[in-house]
Parts: sequence; C-alpha cells; structure tokens
Amino acid sequence: MNRIENLFQSEAQALLSIYFCAGSSSAYKTVDVIRALEKNGVSMVEIGIPFSDPMADGAVIQQASTQALRHGMSIRRLFTELADVRGEVGIPLVLMGYLNPIMQFGIEAFFQSCAACGIDGVIIPDLPFSEYQKEFQPLAEKYHVHVIMLITPETEPERIREIDAHTKGFIYLVSSAATTGSQEQFDDKRIAYFKEVKAMNLQNPCMIGFGISNKVTFDTACQHASGAIIGSRFVTLLQETQNPEVAIQKLKELIGQ
Repeated sequence: MNRIENLFQSEAQALLSIYFCAGSSSAYKTVDVIRALEKNGVSMVEIGIPFSDPMADGAVIQQASTQALRHGMSIRRLFTELADVRGEVGIPLVLMGYLNPIMQFGIEAFFQSCAACGIDGVIIPDLPFSEYQKEFQPLAEKYHVHVIMLITPETEPERIREIDAHTKGFIYLVSSAATTGSQEQFDDKRIAYFKEVKAMNLQNPCMIGFGISNKVTFDTACQHASGAIIGSRFVTLLQETQNPEVAIQKLKELIGQ
C-alpha cells in the first residue's frame, strides 16, 4: 500500500504536511530538510521542484524557486539528491512541480524516477484533469505514484466527485482561488466552503492548503479536513534561519504544536 494511504488510515486527524522548495539555499541539502521535518513530527513532506513561472505560488515561494534555479536545481538533480532518501526517512513524500519541466523531462521517465526514489505522490497544479486522465493516470498507476489533484472554491461539485472517483491518496483543498501566502484567519465564506466539501463525504481524505500560518488557521483546517499543508510560512522561516531544525520548531510554536 502507498505510504500516503497508510498515513491516512493510521492517523486520521490533525496531520501536518510541510512544503519547501528544493535547492533554495546552499546552507542545507534537500534530504537535510526532509530528515529534520520527520524528526519533528511532520506527517508528510511536499518537495517543490523550482520553475521559472510558478503561477499558483505567491511571492515567498516564487522567490525561493528563483533562488533554487540560480543554485542549479532541476528535476534531474533533485532525483539524484533523493536517490537514497528511503534509507533515512519513512514518511510520505510528495513532489510538487509544474507541467512544462515534467514534459521536458519525459512523463514516463518522471514517474519511473519517482518510483525509484520512493516518492509516493505528485502535485502538478497546472495539469488539466482531462490530460491527467489521458496521459498521466495510466503511468501513475503503472508506477504506483498517486497524482494529487487540487480543488478550489470555483471547482464545481460534479468535477470534485469526478476527481475523487479517479484519484487516490488525498485531495488538496485550496482555501482560495488566489496564490499561496499567509493570512491571519479564514473568513465565513471559506469556512462554508470547507463545510460543503466535507459534507460531500468523498472517498479520498482532504488536506487544506494556502494561507495557513498560525494556530487559528491550522486548527480551522484540521477541524474541517484531515489536516493542513503549510508552505509559505515554513519557507519564510527556512530563509530566515537557514536551519531546517530551527525553522520547523519555530513553525510548530506558531501553530500550537
């Protein structure tokens, strides 16, 4: 069974997933960050593949991506760095990257490399669902790597159910239609959206991401889904401290963990 499915079966609530961009600093390596996150109780890690036009990301992650590209990070280099990661960590690992670099690398080569490194899932924000079904789903199933799809407040219920029926792992419930970034609390409209999705009783669990940065937003996400994905706030702390261990400890203090 895929590690993502094992996670949601064994720990159903208040899961913490952390995003960071691979290669954004020369002070630490990708595996150093993953190791520190697992050591400090993070449930799942989302590793960002840098891209020159990360349209779903806010200023913080865009800057981290730019820095990573300047440091020479690429899909090929990332797979090299992750080659032996499963000898050191056991939590689920998800790659987040955009369609263009993956297409250039080769779709099957990408999934094959994911499987070889022990990657459990991938998130491709600009992958149309129809293209996923036609080109990506057969290869994802062949290599036992889950493709995690995003839904937003603009996603129609019929499409949500279609995504739920044709994917595995979890559904990434985006808190708004805007880009990533921190906020103090979710308004009533967003909470109503969380409740509507929860009431659909989907077969896949949901994780809420975008805008989670403190105890209020983290607790709200955990109340309405299986847990929360935090990116921008952790990336900021990582940039400020240049130390994955210190960064995750500071984040856990902010969200009351």
